[in-house]
Amino acid sequence: MTPVLVVDDDAAVREALVQTLELAGYAPVAAASFVAAKDHITRDFGGVIVSDIRMPGRDGFHVLGYARGVDPELPVILLTGEGDIPMAVRAMEQGAFDFLEKPCAAQDLIAVLARAQARRREVLEARAQDMARAAGDPAARLIFGVSRQADALRARVRRVAATATEVLVTGAPGSGVSKIAEVIHLCSARSKGPFEKRAAAGLDRAGLDEALRLSAEGSLFVDELAAMPPDTQIALIGVLEAGGSAVRLIAGSTADLGAAQEGGRLHPDLYYRLQVLPVRIPSLSERPEDIPVLFRHYVAQASEQAGLRAPEITPDVIAGLMAQDWPGNARALMSAAMRFALGLQEAAQPSDELGLAEQMAQIERSLLVAALRQSGGQASVAARALKLPRKTFYDKLAKYAIRPESFR
Repeated sequence: MTPVLVVDDDAAVREALVQTLELAGYAPVAAASFVAAKDHITRDFGGVIVSDIRMPGRDGFHVLGYARGVDPELPVILLTGEGDIPMAVRAMEQGAFDFLEKPCAAQDLIAVLARAQARRREVLEARAQDMARAAGDPAARLIFGVSRQADALRARVRRVAATATEVLVTGAPGSGVSKIAEVIHLCSARSKGPFEKRAAAGLDRAGLDEALRLSAEGSLFVDELAAMPPDTQIALIGVLEAGGSAVRLIAGSTADLGAAQEGGRLHPDLYYRLQVLPVRIPSLSERPEDIPVLFRHYVAQASEQAGLRAPEITPDVIAGLMAQDWPGNARALMSAAMRFALGLQEAAQPSDELGLAEQMAQIERSLLVAALRQSGGQASVAARALKLPRKTFYDKLAKYAIRPESFR
């Protein structure tokens, strides 16, 4: 039977709703408050939420906001009193599936539930298909993010992995150069072979020979290539020029290799050879809309590893994250998520280097992007969701160089 989470502080109303739903063949789960309901609100919840708007403490708007934070495609139906219609319309603008005026006729409730459940079923079936496809696609499974930059990175990794030549992975410190190198290996025809990692600093000829031997029929990742001793660089160039190697080289760097080559720290032949297939990892400052996605993933991961229940990630927490520039990128965000999951930090604090105007600008940009993504790039719909006049909305898009068509 289809589950329906019923959230209402009025015991008589709650009991009547439960009876109506049971008679209609649903499996109601009753909760008298948001606190009692929130543990049932998960991304894989198979049904619909029905919540009263007016409740003491955290009301129906909080239920709606929390549910959309967990899963923007989880249908929430709101129940309103006679004087709450304008409030309910506002809730619809914020993403509620529908609203019903209390007391609502059983047939009206069941009709709305049927539509909501049909939508939920379509969403979950599509996700199941996506997961099945992603199971055989390490790029989809291991590279997180909903931004255009994340999509482009996944596509680039797949294209590069399909070739047999050496690869250069670059990115800012903390961006995950080593991880992307491993995903390239897992997406390649060598995925069943070994993936060996070596730091370039201090790697002599003997160490290089051993690494090549251990990574035979697989891939060898050499981190921070510019730190490799000159003699070893000569040896590596010889290996690459000889061809026919049973090893694929994947080099990584967070440093400016062009400057290293010009400064004589990196052999030009090695530098230009690796420039054939570069993969650049975008920093978090270039894709702020990925910050909430990554943070939720890291919190869930850290909570599971620690055997703890994942703490609630409120809109205030997300706002605090979005107000930062994250110079440490994914690594710094992961550390913040681990502290948050362990209860060692309430929320990330904005960087001291950013003033209030800069922090607010980052939050504003992320809200604009989120609204466009939710509306499928329909600017008029996104403007209404944010309650902005069309001209103001377009002015803000121009300010942040955001193009609605990029989200269609």
